[in-house]
Amino acid sequence: MKIKSGILGFLTVSIVSLFLSNCKTEKKDLTKDTVDSQELLVAKDAKWYERMALSEIQRFPDPTLLDFQKESRWSYTNGLVLQAMERVYERTEDKKIYNYIYDYANRMIKEDGTIDTYKLSDYNLDMIKSGDAIFWLQQKNPEKRFKIAMDTLHKQLVGQPTTSEGGYWHKKRYPYQMWLDGVFMAEPFHTKYTLEYMEGDEAIKTLDKIVHQFDLIEKHSRDPETGLYYHGWDESKEQKWANKETGLSKHFWSRGMGWYGMAMVDILDILPDNHPGRERIIGYLKQYAESIIKYQDEKGTWWQVLDMPQKEGNYLEATGSSMFTYVLAKGANKGYISNDYLNNAKRGFTGIIEQFISVEDNGVINLNKCCGVAGLGGDPYRDGSFDYYVNEIIRSNDPKGTGPFMFAALELNR
Repeated sequence: MKIKSGILGFLTVSIVSLFLSNCKTEKKDLTKDTVDSQELLVAKDAKWYERMALSEIQRFPDPTLLDFQKESRWSYTNGLVLQAMERVYERTEDKKIYNYIYDYANRMIKEDGTIDTYKLSDYNLDMIKSGDAIFWLQQKNPEKRFKIAMDTLHKQLVGQPTTSEGGYWHKKRYPYQMWLDGVFMAEPFHTKYTLEYMEGDEAIKTLDKIVHQFDLIEKHSRDPETGLYYHGWDESKEQKWANKETGLSKHFWSRGMGWYGMAMVDILDILPDNHPGRERIIGYLKQYAESIIKYQDEKGTWWQVLDMPQKEGNYLEATGSSMFTYVLAKGANKGYISNDYLNNAKRGFTGIIEQFISVEDNGVINLNKCCGVAGLGGDPYRDGSFDYYVNEIIRSNDPKGTGPFMFAALELNR
């Protein structure tokens, strides 16, 4: 009997131990699944445009610190990303995205309508870009302070220093210089503002002045041989980066041309059908599209210095590639250019995903291989040489890439 009792006791202990062990294993697996679920911050099955918007919110919970800033600032990079998020919100109706956009305006615009960190006297075209986000918010939920802030941006453009032909200086401290960037920074906002808040001859004159900026870029910055556009033009021809005969900078910089292309497709959304400048801009866009596809790499993307793919140091770059993809996709979707360009846009987007996008375990996506910054002149002096463009900082998730990436993904419904 003792032997049987011992065997029975052993079996009982073994069964209980096995049961407890199984329970423990099941509990451990359940806990692991819960942790994995909690760590997934961005859904991996969402559209790329939504994934990028939510990833940016994860990276920069405070929208005033977009562009890796340590202190809040009013800047074009904030406006660019937030404008892309506006379009994502219109598609998804995710309140988190709307609140993020509003948070920027709420933090940066005081109750009396003054804009924190902004100085009108700088006459910096870059500072107009965030006006697009404020205009959109004002359409959704009007606030007196938002209108006052937009009035201030309009006032800047009324007084913006110009070249002898009426072309906006890029900044007051960059006299007599027109950059490709400027039309994107200022003209879409100014067109919306004009049509919403101005009337009669004043509105007509302002729209004419807006279109005139594009006409001057075409007159001075477009190279007739390649169809590409030089980054900057100095009417005075005094800058060290400027050709002493033409006043033009030395190279065709990818993102510089990207800014100009985005300005064209965006202004055509707003410019009235009966404005005589509309057909001219469509003509400019057709020439532009025809030119940039000649420089599209076999991988689908574009080089930092567009026309020198074989030169040592050059690289396939994410911000310009995202911009070109957006311009071609939107231009084709809207019927401004041939529908055939959609194939180039799709190739571009596939190339961006394959070459530049990485996905973290938590679902957050990164846009890699972005040129961090590039300009002309300033201190330290930027000479616009090939070596200058290819040796500027390269980083991930630059807002000058993440914003256009969302634009492109939205146009392609990806």
